[in-house]
Amino acid sequence: MKDGFISVACGSPKVHLADCARNAEETFTMMRKAEQAGVRVLVLPELGLTGYTCGDLFYQDTLLRGAEQALATVLEATRNLEVVTAVGLPVQFKNRLYNCAAVIQKGMILGVVPKTHLPNYGEFYEKRQFAPAPRELFHTVKLCGNEVFFGPEMLFSCEQLPGLTLGFEICEDLWVPNSPSVAMAQAGATIIGNLSASNDLVGKDVYRRQLVTLQSAKLLCGYVYASVGEGESTSDVVFGSHQLIAENGVLLAEKRFEGGLLISEIDVQRLCYERRRTQEMPEMENADGPMTVSFSLTSERTKLTRYVAPMPFVPEGKEDRDARCREILLIASLGLKQRLEHTGAKTAVVGLSGGLDSTLAVLITGLAMKMCNKPMTDIVAVTMPCFGTTDRTKNNAVILAERLGATLKTVDISATVRSHFRDIGHDMADHSVTFENGQARERTQVLMDVANQTGGLVIGTGDLSELALGWCTYNGDHMSNYAVNASIPKTLVRHLVAYLAKDNRDKDEDLTGVLEDILDTPVSPELLPAVQGNISQKTEDLVGPYELHDFFLYYFLRWGFGPGKIYRLSIYAWGKKYDRTVILKWLRTFYRRFFSQQFKRNCLPDGPKVGSVAVSPRGDWRMPSDAKIALWQTELDALE
Repeated sequence: MKDGFISVACGSPKVHLADCARNAEETFTMMRKAEQAGVRVLVLPELGLTGYTCGDLFYQDTLLRGAEQALATVLEATRNLEVVTAVGLPVQFKNRLYNCAAVIQKGMILGVVPKTHLPNYGEFYEKRQFAPAPRELFHTVKLCGNEVFFGPEMLFSCEQLPGLTLGFEICEDLWVPNSPSVAMAQAGATIIGNLSASNDLVGKDVYRRQLVTLQSAKLLCGYVYASVGEGESTSDVVFGSHQLIAENGVLLAEKRFEGGLLISEIDVQRLCYERRRTQEMPEMENADGPMTVSFSLTSERTKLTRYVAPMPFVPEGKEDRDARCREILLIASLGLKQRLEHTGAKTAVVGLSGGLDSTLAVLITGLAMKMCNKPMTDIVAVTMPCFGTTDRTKNNAVILAERLGATLKTVDISATVRSHFRDIGHDMADHSVTFENGQARERTQVLMDVANQTGGLVIGTGDLSELALGWCTYNGDHMSNYAVNASIPKTLVRHLVAYLAKDNRDKDEDLTGVLEDILDTPVSPELLPAVQGNISQKTEDLVGPYELHDFFLYYFLRWGFGPGKIYRLSIYAWGKKYDRTVILKWLRTFYRRFFSQQFKRNCLPDGPKVGSVAVSPRGDWRMPSDAKIALWQTELDALE
């Protein structure tokens, strides 16, 4: 809970139709199990204290008294439990009967929410017994010896966790266009619970799943859906205990045709950040809004059980990953096609190093050329060997250009760089940053001049991960006319090249072979002299593993998480591969470099945005170059 996570659960106890005492026992037993599992919000099925299929028995005073007594029994049995629970039962109010959710905690009724929309079609005939929720939002009703709040769209707000506000609707309320949860979310609800009795038909589960996930996406909320199962009448329909937990369009957990508890965690902090960022949750027209009731929870760290992907930029399933690769390549190549056509560029000039980033850039350029109906010879691939270039990378660059049909130029910059160092009085034995950056800037000068010679544009090769860390030479590889990789993280660059290697396997085995060898080559700028012909400068030894930095970057930029929460999630996702000290070391490096290198991002060339995270100052990320790291550093210093 301290990190914004709250443990939630759907529950589907066995129903004993019209036996309210046994239903009370099933209910408080499930509440106790939920409490023991650390659950803080529990949603139980519609009319769970009586059973949904009681029919005209709902007219009977005996059943209604039994339901109220069952609720009293549950309250007494759970007076020491913190878990906020929504329990379904019929409630009488002003000569009418309502299908309700009683929201209870620590033996107290926090409020009673009546169902707003009653189905009266097909197998449903609720209007025969129940009335829809009254139009007025505020009432009180006497229940279990106390006057309690009664009304639709009521909210329940946690005092200890800012942003944790609960709303509850009942079954059909979700299926209609004007769901009560819309007004609840507008008024601040971040988690919606749904007490349901939805029977199962062929294909209905798919539609129900779509409803729940889309509602959570549309309302930027968590959605906890609990449907009834075993014990309901099967005279005409069967209820399958469908339970669903979703967060902002992502299904976190699901269970069907099985009772018991379904548990996951909803990240309230994440939801609040997204609402602040997008400002897409309009305020309610009614200034007063629904009634809000406060409740308390012990502040403690929620145990995580939900899945956290170690590579959030990369889909894990092959089919999804291939689809993502196709889409990114299409977006990037369309962006470059438009820029080439708009500028009337005759050529596209790419500096080929034999590394991953320049490989992806030239492959995207090839796709754009095909879209423009231009020959591949209009790609000018320039390889510029110098002091750190190895035969492996140089040969791979040459083979790649030849297999693509590009125009290849080899410009050895060694003599030029030596001359430059003599001009500025730099010792060749001094392998400092001047030694490295002098080569990078010379390469950029060559590319720009070749572009002028051929009437072309220089295509940038740097990726999102490098830009986040500032791992580029200012006015060197930092600069281009159009940066096709600028919003593609390093972990995804690798998959894109692998996808194209596989896609070309049957068309050109030699191209596939060189792409696979490039994939096996260590990531390096090759700016320091090679050792016995091998790469001496491995980027990830210097700045850290890109798979960790991409993880940090995703949660820092996309969700606004602080160092403490990112550290915890990193351990949870990567703890089997990296120990805590290693993760913390590179997390510190990430923050230090991100804050100190903003000046490079503030003057980036144009480039296509392909995903939800980007650092262009014209689009996603606006930050002053001299922003101080002090607050984030303080939080980092407190981590162990």
